Order: sequence, then structure tokens, then C-alpha cells
Amino acid sequence: MARILAVLALALAAPLAAQDVVIDDVHVYPESLSADRAGRLYIGSVKGVVYRTAPDGDRAEPWIRPTVENGILSLLGVLVDEKRRTLWLCSSPMPFRTPPAVGTSSLMAFDLATGKQKANYPFPAPTSACNDMTVAADGSVYATDIPNGRLFVLRPGAKALALFAQDAKLKGVDGIAFSASGQLYVNNIQTQQMLRVDRNKDGSFKGLTNLTLSQPINGPDGLRLIGGNRFLQVEGNGGRATIVTITGDKAEIQVIRDGLESSAGIAPARGRAYVVDGKIGYLVAPALKGKEPGAFIAHAIPLPR
Repeated sequence: MARILAVLALALAAPLAAQDVVIDDVHVYPESLSADRAGRLYIGSVKGVVYRTAPDGDRAEPWIRPTVENGILSLLGVLVDEKRRTLWLCSSPMPFRTPPAVGTSSLMAFDLATGKQKANYPFPAPTSACNDMTVAADGSVYATDIPNGRLFVLRPGAKALALFAQDAKLKGVDGIAFSASGQLYVNNIQTQQMLRVDRNKDGSFKGLTNLTLSQPINGPDGLRLIGGNRFLQVEGNGGRATIVTITGDKAEIQVIRDGLESSAGIAPARGRAYVVDGKIGYLVAPALKGKEPGAFIAHAIPLPR
């Protein structure tokens, strides 16, 4: 408790922008976040805890914790699905944390009101990492498998994930999102690309189209729809938050914040963009490993009109 209070004291002493959110814990290493219409933020973490704010609140407190019963490992993707009253989570192994999170990666469903686990959908072999997810208009959930270059789909009423696509271009696939018109897009954190996922008339996988970017991107992550064909995206290596506007085969990149620290998640909420600094270097970089990372904050960024 003393360590938590010390970190929070430092956070309160530092100037925060209006509506920034402090995560009420230490060594969080957040990877993703989402929001409901009431203004609650839901933030995942490498330690496997989901943090939640009050509507329009500025503190995110532990809400769902990993247990033997729910089987949560480390949390990557987090997505609110209000239509189905569900919080979707990507639970994945994490060798870098202490102790390491070991087990099978899964897409998990929790009740959005109570936090009670509703279902668990393990990823098929080989060893996988569920990284992020998006929900189609018909309720199908699409999830990315970053090391194996696979996309899985969970159809409404299905009891297990089905392989939707596997392609060499998808190795490193990270964020995933539908446009308002139902076009599916992904980004690739390894190849620094954005791709359109083309589908046949029956909805099956057809192929991938590389989008032409208006400027280079560096470590794209956390793809989230704002509206229409406009998306939010962060660049973990580039330290930027951007708006991506897709027209045909082209993607216009507009920087709305730079100087971020290994950001891995972004989401529209409360009329702003919220970005979490993952600070993952404190887990993997020799120069930082073992040092105190300080407070973890979800930064509020004004959205340009």
C-alpha cells in the first residue's frame, strides 16, 4: 500500500491535463483500453487486472482480477461490446513479467455490468498470442494472433473460435477494426503496414491489400474506429497518437500527439482520444529493467474536428 501511495503522490504532484486518468496501482504496464457510452474507461494490464473508472472519473481502480477460476494471464486487447453487454479480453502468455504468465492464449468474455466471466475461447495450437479484437455488425468477433499471422472469428452462438485467415503478411498483425461500412482493417507492428482484409461475397477471406500511407508509421497498434472511415492508432516505437483516414487504398496519417512512451492502446471516449503509455521497456530493456516506472496514466487528447 505504501508503494501505491508513493506512486500516486508523484502522479498528483506532476501536472496532468484535464481529464487525464491515473491507474490506481503499480507496475501495471497497460496494453489496451476501451470505453462505454457512460464514460467509463476499461484498461487491461500485463499483470492481468482490468481497471475501471467511474463515468468521467479520473482514477482507474482494479475491477476484474486474475484467478485460478477465470484463467486470466496477461491482458492485451480490451473491448467494450455494449450491444451484447460484454467486455471482451485477450488473455495471453507473458514471459517478461514476474512471475511469467504461462498458459494458453484465449479470447474471453465477461459481463459488462458485473465483471463475471461468461465464456473462454482458447486459441488453437501452435502457441498463440491473442492481441486484439473487433466486433462485426452481426455480432461476430474477430481476433488477431500476432506471432502466427492468423485471424480467428467467433460467430454468434459458436462454442469455439474458427480460423478466418492465415497469411504471411499477417505475421505481426496487431490492431483490428471495422469501418462504419463494415470494411475490415488491420495493422502490422512488425512490417509497419496497414492492410485491408478483403472478403468474398459470402464473407470468407479473399486476400489482403496493403494501404499506401501518407507518411511512414513505426510500431502501429491499438486500431479503433472513430466513425465513418476514420480511426485512432498509436505507434509504440514512434511515440505518436494519430488519426488514420482511409480512402480506397490510401491511408492519411494525422499526428495528434507525439512524445508518448511505448504506447500500446488508444480509444475514443468522452469526446477525446485516450492513450495509455505501456512503458514496456521497464520489463524488457536492460537499462530500465528493475527500475521504478512511475505512475501509469491514460492521457486525454483533444480530437480535432
